[in-house]
Amino acid sequence: MPYREKRVEKLYYTIGECATELNVPVSTVRYWESEFPQLKPTRNKKGNRLFTAADLAKLKKIHYFLRERGMTIEGARKALSADSGDSDRDVAIAERLKSIRSMLVEIIESL
Repeated sequence: MPYREKRVEKLYYTIGECATELNVPVSTVRYWESEFPQLKPTRNKKGNRLFTAADLAKLKKIHYFLRERGMTIEGARKALSADSGDSDRDVAIAERLKSIRSMLVEIIESL
């Protein structure tokens, strides 16, 4: 089994790192920032967006609502506002299933 490096939690993530984590273009993250008032990344002196771990978790929820569940922007906005914590579990399950799938694909390719 290949060695997988554990990701170190950082204080701030750049927009590029967030986009890579979600496998979406940077422009999509920028758009979501404008559409979801819950996302308020800080900016450094140069004006670059800096997302916290909580912001990244919200982005993952937004991605789950829009891409996995097929919600509209308005529906995702309402779901994020009325979030009862169930979506955290759903997002975690979806991420775990994706990692299991990628491991299985690696195994199949190695055979």
